[in-house]
Amino acid sequence: MEVFPLLLVLSVWWSRTWDLANADSIIHIGAIFDESAKKDDEVFRTAVGDLNQNEEILQTEKITFSVTFVDGSNPFQAVQEACELMNQGILALVSSIGCTSAGSLQSLADAMHIPHLFIQRSTAGTPRSGCGLTRSNRNDDYTLSVRPPVYLNDVILRVVTEYAWQKFIIFYDSEYDIRGIQEFLDKVSQQGMDVALQKVENNINKMITTLFDTLRIEELNRYRDTLRRAILVMNPATAKSFITEVVETNLVAFDCHWIIINEEINDVDVQELVRRSIGRLTIIRQTFPVPQNISQRCFRGNHRISSTLCDPKDPFAQNMEISNLYIYDTVLLLANAFHKKLEDRKWHSMASLSCIRKNSKPWQGGRSMLETIKKGGVSGLTGELEFGENGGNPNVHFEILGTNYGEELGRGVRKLGCWNPVTGLNGSLTDKKLENNMRGVVLRVVTVLEEPFVMVSENVLGKPKKYQGFSIDVLDALSNYLGFNYEIYVAPDHKYGSPQEDGTWNGLVGELVFKRADIGISALTITPDRENVVDFTTRYMDYSVGVLLRRAEKTVDMFACLAPFDLSLWACIAGTVLLVGLLVYLLNWLNPPRLQMGSMTSTTLYNSMWFVYGSFVQQGGEVPYTTLATRMMMGAWWLFALIVISSYTANLAAFLTITRIETSIQSLQDLSKQTDIPYGTVLDSAVYEHVRMKGMNPFERDSMYSQMWRMIHRSNGSENNVLESQAGIQKVKYGNYAFVWDAAVLEYVAINDPDCSFYTIGNTVADRGYGIALQHGSPYRDVFSQRYQPSLPQFHKCWQKTRDFWIRSEGFYYSWQKEQHELHAFKFSLLPSPMEIMQRKAQMDPAHNGIRKP
Repeated sequence: MEVFPLLLVLSVWWSRTWDLANADSIIHIGAIFDESAKKDDEVFRTAVGDLNQNEEILQTEKITFSVTFVDGSNPFQAVQEACELMNQGILALVSSIGCTSAGSLQSLADAMHIPHLFIQRSTAGTPRSGCGLTRSNRNDDYTLSVRPPVYLNDVILRVVTEYAWQKFIIFYDSEYDIRGIQEFLDKVSQQGMDVALQKVENNINKMITTLFDTLRIEELNRYRDTLRRAILVMNPATAKSFITEVVETNLVAFDCHWIIINEEINDVDVQELVRRSIGRLTIIRQTFPVPQNISQRCFRGNHRISSTLCDPKDPFAQNMEISNLYIYDTVLLLANAFHKKLEDRKWHSMASLSCIRKNSKPWQGGRSMLETIKKGGVSGLTGELEFGENGGNPNVHFEILGTNYGEELGRGVRKLGCWNPVTGLNGSLTDKKLENNMRGVVLRVVTVLEEPFVMVSENVLGKPKKYQGFSIDVLDALSNYLGFNYEIYVAPDHKYGSPQEDGTWNGLVGELVFKRADIGISALTITPDRENVVDFTTRYMDYSVGVLLRRAEKTVDMFACLAPFDLSLWACIAGTVLLVGLLVYLLNWLNPPRLQMGSMTSTTLYNSMWFVYGSFVQQGGEVPYTTLATRMMMGAWWLFALIVISSYTANLAAFLTITRIETSIQSLQDLSKQTDIPYGTVLDSAVYEHVRMKGMNPFERDSMYSQMWRMIHRSNGSENNVLESQAGIQKVKYGNYAFVWDAAVLEYVAINDPDCSFYTIGNTVADRGYGIALQHGSPYRDVFSQRYQPSLPQFHKCWQKTRDFWIRSEGFYYSWQKEQHELHAFKFSLLPSPMEIMQRKAQMDPAHNGIRKP
C-alpha cells in the first residue's frame, strides 16, 4: 500500500517534466481520466514512452502530453479541465470516463473541432451500459468511441435462447444501471419468458441472512427453484462473493446452471469462479486475439509493446482492465495518424483555444486530423482498432466458456463458442448432461449427394427418402451404438460450403453454422478453414485428389489383323515369299522335272509364286515339284512358315484379348505439364482451396500445383471450373476436359459408368481425410469419435469388398461386353480354335465367378 503514493508522486513529477518539454514538441495531446482510473494513467504514460522510443513511427519527433483527473459524476469539472487543456494547445483529447461526463466533452469537442477519443469506463469492473451519445451525420461530430458498443443484450438473448430457458432470475450489483438490459427484458417478455430481477447489495452476507429470516420454508424452496437458472450481471469480485455465499448456505443444488456475463472477467477470475461454483457454469466475456508465436506477443508490426503489458505471466498484465488495453491502442493509433500527417506534409500546428471568449474560433486543422484518425487503423492489444462511418469501433468478440454438470468443486472449464455482431453465435451450448447413451435424442443431419458416400436408395412418393453409401454406413453404426435417431435432408444449395464476402458460410457448413442442423455428413473433407467454424470428428476415411479423364475412342480398323507384326516384319515376309517363289522357279527351269505322259503341268513363275504363298498360309499347292533341290527348298520354307504362323496366331490372340489404351497422362504431374486438355474442379470447394493454397505458396518446391493453379484459376476460375461435381463428370464424358476431384468419388464413377468411358489417375498420398462435421462446441464430437474409431477396420474391409464387387460385376462385365462387340466386328478367317474361345469365355464370364450380370 505504500508503493502507490510513491507512484503517484513520480507520475506528477513525470507530468511536470513533460510539461516543461511541451514547448520543444509539435505533438501534444491531452488526457482526462476518472479519479478511479489510476491504472489508465499508468498505461497511458507507458504507451507514450514506448512510442517515443520507436524511431520508425515518429522518427525524431516526440509526443508530449498533459493529464488531468476529474470526478466522473461532475460534467462541469470535466468541461473545465478540457478547456484548460485546449488552451495549452492539443492535437487530440483522450478521455476515460463514465457516460455522465462523456456527453459534455462531446459537445465541447464538436464546438472546438478537437478530435476526441472516448473510452467508456465503468465503475469497479461493473458491466457497461450504453452511453447513448448523440451521433450526427454532419461534419461537426468530432468524438470517436474507441470501445465497441455494448452488446450484452444481444449476447445474453442468444445464449438464453440457445439454452431454451423459460424461467430464470437476473442478479445485478448496486453499481450497475439496470436500464442497460432493458432491451433484453423487452424481448424475452415478448417471447413469453418468466424473468425475475434482484439487486445484490454490497453486504451479501446480510442479504442472504435476511432471506432466511423473512421467507417461510415454502417460499424459500420456491426461491431455491428459481435459482436453478440465473444470470449474474455484476463485477467479478461481487460475483465471487455471491457464489460463495449461496453455495455455503445451500441455496443452490448440483443441477443449477448459472450464466455470468461481464467484459472485464480475466483468466484469474475465471478459475476462481469455477472453483467456487457447483452445477454448471457459463462465463461470457470479451476476448482479444493473442499471437500464437510467443516471441511475437509483444510486437505489433514495427512497434514493440512493453513486456509488462503483453506478457501473460506478468502480474500487471494479468490484472489489467479492458479500458487499459484500449488506452494503449488509442495512443498507438494517434501516433500512426501523426506519422501519416508528417509523411504527407499536411501538418497543422496546434493552436491555443479559448472556451471562455464569446467569439473564439475552433481549430482549423481539426477536420483534417479527424479524417486521418478515422481512416487509419492499428493492430494492438485489443486486435484491430478502426472506426466506421458513425465513429464507432465495430470490432468486438465475446468468448463463451463453460463447465459440465458436476458435484465436485474446481472442475475444468472449456471454450463452448464465441459471438460477434457479424456471424452471431458460433458454437453449441446444448444444455444436456451427455453420457454414452443418447437414446431418444433426434438429430438433424444435413448432407450433399455424392456417390458413393451418400446416394438415394429409395424414393417413394409420400414417404421420406432413404439413403445409402459409405457415410450413411458410419451414421447408421453410430445410431445403433448410441441409440439416437436422425432426420436427414440435403443442403438447399447442394454445396459443401465456403466462406462468403460477408463472413458467413453457405452449403452444408452454413447449415451447421446457422444451427439448422446438428450433424453434417457426406464426402466432406477436414480443412483448416472449416475447422474454424465447425467441429470435426476424427477421419473415417483417407482423402486424396484424383483426376477423371475420358478413354480414347476405339476405332474398328479392317487392317487390325496386321497388328501382331510390325510393318517391317510384314515387308520381310512379303519379300521372302517373292524370293522363295523366284528360287523355286529358277530351280525348276534349270532342272525341269520329268513329266508323265499326258501331263500338262506348267512350271511358270506365276505358278511358283502361287505354290509358295499357298504353302505359307497352310493351304497347299496345285503344282507338284519332284526334283530334289526343289523339295529341299520347300521343306525349309514350310518350317519357316510353321514358325511364323504359330507366332502370328499367338500374338493375334493376345492382341484381341488384351487391349491396352496408351495415354499421355498417367499422373498429376503429366496433367500439369500439358495444355491440350483443360482441367478444373468445383468452384470454391475443398479441392479448389487445396490447389490454390499449394499453388500460391512461394515456398512450394514442386511447381506442379503452381501450373495446375494457373489452369484452374483462368478467368478467375469461371473458365475451367464447374458448380457441381456432376457437371464436371458430364463435361468429361462429352467434351475435351479433365475433372479434378475426390479420388474415391471418381473411382466409383469410372467403375459404374455403363459405357466404360472413364479412367482415373490420382495421388496415393493421403494428407487429409473425410470426417463428420458438427456445430462448433458440440458435445457429440468426442462421443462419435470414440464410438466409431474401433469399428473403422470393419468399415474399410466392408467398403473394399463392395468396391471389388462393383469392379467384377459391373466394371469388368461392361468392359468384357464392349470388347466382345469389337472382336465380332473383324470377321477374320484366322481366329483361335473353338476350344480356345470356349476356354477364354469361361475365364472372362462374370457368371464363372458367381456374379450375376446386371
